[in-house]
Amino acid sequence: MINLKINNQEVQVPEGTTVLQAAEQAGMTIPTLCNHPDLHPTGGCRLCVVDVKGWRTPMASCTLPVSEGMEVETHSPAIIKSRKTILELILANHSRECITCDLDGDCELQELAYEYQAQVPEWGHKGTIYKADSDPNPFIRVDLSKCIQCTRCVRACAEIQGRFVWTMAERGFETHPVPGANTTMLEARCESCGACVAYCPTGALSDKMSHGLGRRYHVKKVMTTCTFCGVGCQFELNVRDGKIVRVTSTTKAPVNGNHLCVKGRYGYDFVQHPERLTKPRVRRYLLEGGKKSHHDAGWEWVETDWDTALDLAAKKMHAARTQFGADSLGVLTSAKCTNEENYLMNKFTRQVLGTNNIDHCARL
Repeated sequence: MINLKINNQEVQVPEGTTVLQAAEQAGMTIPTLCNHPDLHPTGGCRLCVVDVKGWRTPMASCTLPVSEGMEVETHSPAIIKSRKTILELILANHSRECITCDLDGDCELQELAYEYQAQVPEWGHKGTIYKADSDPNPFIRVDLSKCIQCTRCVRACAEIQGRFVWTMAERGFETHPVPGANTTMLEARCESCGACVAYCPTGALSDKMSHGLGRRYHVKKVMTTCTFCGVGCQFELNVRDGKIVRVTSTTKAPVNGNHLCVKGRYGYDFVQHPERLTKPRVRRYLLEGGKKSHHDAGWEWVETDWDTALDLAAKKMHAARTQFGADSLGVLTSAKCTNEENYLMNKFTRQVLGTNNIDHCARL
């Protein structure tokens, strides 16, 4: 264990801990934009700089490991002035479209600019130089005029998803992220998982499907489990006026954290689709108790209740097994079910129906 002082408070942390992590464990907040606990620290934004006693210059706390006897000050007047200057330089290179931005009220840059009362410098503003929605990706909206070069998207794609789609191009004021060799995201083998969106601290990368449908503070968030496979990923449904407008990943999810696949993050529009079936349907002639071919009347689908539908299915399976034997029946299970549900279906097929004819869609 390493002993140090942060703002004159005694702190003890394991060896290898950074000053930023030590401060967080002690309940102190050091601002940062490029750092994220899920990603490898780079010390790029310089907002997390701190004064270290006996050191000549401020140091980036996200990459600075603690050492025995270190004395750190996180909010000295010089440090506060430095952070404000850095924020003003970022704002000089940033779009002014806060009022119409989807992340208004949930933007990390906006929050820090308010906290440090940072303004756009008097000497000028770069303005909007990149076209909004510049990439044809059907799920991810790209607006590079709001990019602050934090490289979170680059690291999230490489370290979380392992696709290496994003990289940084150009130098100086022209520095900006590009997919692949400055091509489109899909041509750079993007899987549209949205990890870059989840880790972007501003509106540079956002969800195209939810653009203009409600800011983060307009919605009610409901924690739920994804239905697309049996892994059990969880996320928050963003609901406004009774409709899902967005899915956001959350660190509260024990299985996946901020990580989601394209189906989990963007495959939610089926919930409100007008053609979605919400009640079981059976052939009308089955309700009337007759036996008919598909050429006869009564072959159309009609809605019924679950008990009626399940009773009909049970009777038809019993009749088929009695007439043709158990192996005339087969069962398909689903990757969208839990392991427990698939286990029960396996037991039902082999022990109740008496056949080994069971398969699973994932095997295909």
